[in-house]
Amino acid sequence: MSLKIRLARAGSKKRPFYRIVAADSRMPRDGRFIEKLGTYNPLLPKDSEDRVKMDADRVKHWLEVGALPTDRIARMLENAGVLEKKERSNPNKAKPGKKAQDRADEKAAKAAEAAEAAAAPAEQAAEESAE
Repeated sequence: MSLKIRLARAGSKKRPFYRIVAADSRMPRDGRFIEKLGTYNPLLPKDSEDRVKMDADRVKHWLEVGALPTDRIARMLENAGVLEKKERSNPNKAKPGKKAQDRADEKAAKAAEAAEAAAAPAEQAAEESAE
């Protein structure tokens, strides 16, 4: 039996609320689970303590027994300090598109021109005061 630590959705339509559960991987997402380990409320602000609540001791127990966390749960466990942070690859998909890169290049060029224009009068003033 392969075990997973995953989210089971509860809450009404457009008001998500999740339970963090240990379940058999063959069971449906919202179906039968072995143990409830905590809750996750995505509607709360990210800095709220009540956004993610979990029993760290029980989570550690299930990890020792061989349960595998899903990607989302693994990130929550990393933030809680239960798991070590692992390196993730950032694919090219995360880079801005060609037009956005062009706009950024134009903006950088304009900023450089403005900096040069601002520096030129300062240099002239310095030369005049030196004479």
